[in-house]
Amino acid sequence: QVQLVESGGGLVQTGGSLRLSCAASGRAFSRYAMGWFRQAPGKEREFVAAISWSADNTYYTDSVKGRFTISRDNAKSTVHLQMNSLKPEDTAVYYCAAAMGRVGWSTYEYDHWGQGTQVTVSS
Repeated sequence: QVQLVESGGGLVQTGGSLRLSCAASGRAFSRYAMGWFRQAPGKEREFVAAISWSADNTYYTDSVKGRFTISRDNAKSTVHLQMNSLKPEDTAVYYCAAAMGRVGWSTYEYDHWGQGTQVTVSS
């Protein structure tokens, strides 16, 4: 069982940066692929970025490529999402998720979820 707690959200102006963190508790964190998803009001939860268990592979949705960077530290059981050049359309609740084994792009492929952290980008 893995428990996830996100932090680092907040209010930022267009063009600003935020760094989200996800702290995991429980065993075998290094065996999980980790992902970040987001959900804006009235919209479905969508994939943002993911990283393999070894950190050898990272994946991003097209709208954040070149602006967001996902990373992980297996020794500290943490995963981060560095968000630069933020836009108002990035406003959403951001969720950290863990998937045993392979990286997934859909919510159903993830086994454990955090409670979410709000990111608001003002224009």
